[in-house]
Amino acid sequence: MATNPSLITRDTDKIAAPTGNLYESVSIISRRARQIAAKNKEELSNKLSEFVSAVDNLEEVFENREQIEISKFYERMPKPTSVATDEFLEGKIYSRYNEEEAAQ
Repeated sequence: MATNPSLITRDTDKIAAPTGNLYESVSIISRRARQIAAKNKEELSNKLSEFVSAVDNLEEVFENREQIEISKFYERMPKPTSVATDEFLEGKIYSRYNEEEAAQ
C-alpha cells in the first residue's frame, strides 16, 4: 500500500475540486472509508476466527504469537480514511446521483 499511515494535512481546495463542493467530497470519501473499514474488519475476523477457543486460558493467550502478528499487521495498516482520501484524489472513486434525487 502506498498510502502514508501517518496523519498529514490535506488541501481542502484539492478535495473540493472534483465535485465542486467540499462537503460532497467528504461525504463520498467517508462512504468509501466505511466500505474499506468493513472489508478490513471482515478479513481480520475471518483470520482470527481460526484462533477462537471455548476455554479462556491465560497461558494460551500469551503463547499464540501468530494471532498477535496478525493483529499487529492490521494495526499498522493505514487508516481507511487515508486510503479513501488518496483514492478520491487520484480519481479512483466515482459518485453518481440517483435519478429521484436529481429530479427534485
